[in-house]
This record gives sequence, C-alpha cells and structure tokens, in this order.
Amino acid sequence: MVALPAALLRPRDVHELFVRYRRHRDPRDQALLAERFLPLARFLARRYFSSNEMEDLEQVASLALLKAIDRYDPERGVAFTTFAVPTISGELKRYFRDFGWSVHVPRSLRDLSARVDLAVEELSAALGRTPTAHELAGHCGEPAERVLEALACATAHHADSLDSPARADADDLRERLVGHDDAGYERVERVADLRPALARLPLRKQQILQLRFGEDLVQREIAARLGISQMHVSRLLREALEELRDEC
Repeated sequence: MVALPAALLRPRDVHELFVRYRRHRDPRDQALLAERFLPLARFLARRYFSSNEMEDLEQVASLALLKAIDRYDPERGVAFTTFAVPTISGELKRYFRDFGWSVHVPRSLRDLSARVDLAVEELSAALGRTPTAHELAGHCGEPAERVLEALACATAHHADSLDSPARADADDLRERLVGHDDAGYERVERVADLRPALARLPLRKQQILQLRFGEDLVQREIAARLGISQMHVSRLLREALEELRDEC
C-alpha cells in the first residue's frame, strides 16, 4: 500500500493507513497522509484568499492538517474530510482573529464574526441556500443588528489599496475618494477677512484689485481696460496692497 503515491491511494488504503498511524505513530505514515490531504488544506486556505499572505495562510492550514491527522480516530466511522474541514477552518479563522485584521475591531465583534461564519456554513448546508440575517441571528442567539455588524466587519481583514479602481467599471482610483485638505476653504476665509478692508479702498483701487486678482489680468491689460497708463496702474496696485497689508 505505501509504495503507491499518496494521491493514488484508494479510500480503503487511506483508512488502513489512518488505523496504522493511530497505533504506531510512524512519521512516515503521517507524511503520506499529509501529502494525500494537502490539496484540501490549500483549498481551504484559498477561501480566505489574500495575495500578500497566501504563503502564511497555507502554512496555517498545513499545520492544522497535521493536528487533524493526529486527532482523527478512524474507528468512529466519520470521514476524515468531515473531521478535518472544521479543524482547518477554525485555525484559519483564529489566525485572522489574532493577526489578520487591518482595521481595529472589538474582540467581541471578531468572536461573533467567527460564529457567524460557522453559522453561514451550517445553515447553508441545511437550507440549501444562503441564510438571511434573521436566520443567522436566531442560530447565534444574537440581535440581527449585531449579526449584520459581524458580517460587515469581515472586510476589515484586508485594507483596499488606494491605487486600485474605486469600481470595476471605472478608472477613478480610491485615492481620489479619500478626504484631503482643500485650499479653497482657506482662500474663502482670507477673502472674508479682506472684504471690510477692501470696502474702505477708493473705487479705482478696488477695480484694479478685482481685475488683477479676480480676472487675472496683467497690468498692461488693466491699463487698456481702464484707459490709464500702465505706470499709473502699477502705482495704484502697489498702494492698494500696502493699505490692505496695514489693515490686516
């Protein structure tokens, strides 16, 4: 039996190998069993897929597989996969609970999130569909609002990159949706502070300031607009700015 590659072992051979390993604890038998069920561990790890920590997840799942192999009793008549899946999934969820949260989430809510995940699996198998929030709440003995919070906080495992698109059908990056300092507010405040001082200037100086800074005209254009010399515009502009500086 052991001469066959682990992937080619028949179910009866796997059962006999489990019986022998439970009796003798031979590391070679454990290695064969681990090789045989390693694809299962990797499959469960990919359910929690994250490209930047897949290696860690597969390691956690592999160690959990070894624990399941050590604890499994083939004489109880339960298939190894039925026994191993909750064991491996539990270790993966504990990993996320303790190490995998990008955003701080209260411990009570993290624990409830793990219970809700398990309830989703159990109820989905029993009902043949995805359970509703109220069904999950009844199963977990928690208010529906808390269950919805637990479902929402599952996204806190991983932070989205600011370089990724905000939507699948759009080119806008998430970075553009993040709050930032807007210089416009400061300009508005400055204008509000200057308004009383501006009102006290002679009308001609107010006009020149409006044309220069409001309409962004150069002195030559202002002179042509007002019918005065460019030198006159320069003098009035300088005086107006000095008066405003003294006021503020």
